[in-house]
Amino acid sequence: MTPKPKGFQTGSAQAPERLSAVELAALILSGVWLLGATLFFVVQGAGVGNGALSFVLTALVIFLPVAMMWVAAIAARTARIMREESARLHAAIEGIRQTYIAQSKAQNGQGGADMSIARKLDEIAAAQRKTETALATFSSTRPASPPPPPPSRSPAARPQANEEKQVALPLGTPAEDMQPPLARSDFIRALNFPETAEDKAGFASLRRALKDRPTAQLIQAAQDVLTLLSQDGIYMDDLRPDMARPEIWRSFAGGARGRAIAALGGIRDRSSLALAAARMKNDPIFRDAAHHFLRRFDQMFSTFAEAADDNDISDLSNTRTARAFMLLGRVAGTFD
Repeated sequence: MTPKPKGFQTGSAQAPERLSAVELAALILSGVWLLGATLFFVVQGAGVGNGALSFVLTALVIFLPVAMMWVAAIAARTARIMREESARLHAAIEGIRQTYIAQSKAQNGQGGADMSIARKLDEIAAAQRKTETALATFSSTRPASPPPPPPSRSPAARPQANEEKQVALPLGTPAEDMQPPLARSDFIRALNFPETAEDKAGFASLRRALKDRPTAQLIQAAQDVLTLLSQDGIYMDDLRPDMARPEIWRSFAGGARGRAIAALGGIRDRSSLALAAARMKNDPIFRDAAHHFLRRFDQMFSTFAEAADDNDISDLSNTRTARAFMLLGRVAGTFD
């Protein structure tokens, strides 16, 4: 933005840029062509005839090549200006990113100058620690040998349960397959992650969701991309996407891709999209994590939409995990 005022104030500094090499070449070629055409048509009298048609054809032969030269020159100049603007925009975005990172580091070193950012980081760190603890507890309780029958609800019912499982054990049925199905409300709340460190209901839903293997894999993939996005200052709570209708989500579950589901890419925040796109291009770890998350979300939602009603789909589309899908889906070209 600063070079333009200088250019308008000092005309001598701006003058060399008004006529590029392509435009100078077009000017020279135009003069040569007009001179040659004049010699050919006027001096030798070629093409001279009576009637309007002869005049129109002569004018086209003289001036059409000149017009084509200047169209090419203008197109080249426009392309050069667009490249310069693109480079300037990229530099501005990178400068904003570097400034934000530097300010964040300085604020963390000074002991929390920005209390809202520090509080958000503390909440995310606490939620991540509790999630990791729940994952570790779940992993440590899984037996290495063939799983025993699940514990009965009461001591009186234990003999009957053991007798029933004597037939099921040789079939190799995993213990997690014997768990009751996960409630849709717990599934949706787990994908939104606990709001704060004191969100007991959120952590309870998260613990129940982690007992379901496909859901646990999706939650882990979502946690990975949310952590990586937070490194660039991108938080799902700051995004306000345009919400799509449930029937568009159902089309996505049915296998529709591209412009048919373009409304799902409701994230319009240009800064977040630019930062995520740059990270996707330059960071292979982030790119692998994003594609893994998109695959998990696709598989999960195809199953979820079979039994979910429109209210369930609307609630799920407003979770942090769904917002991460909208953002990364736009960056990956899922909605193109």
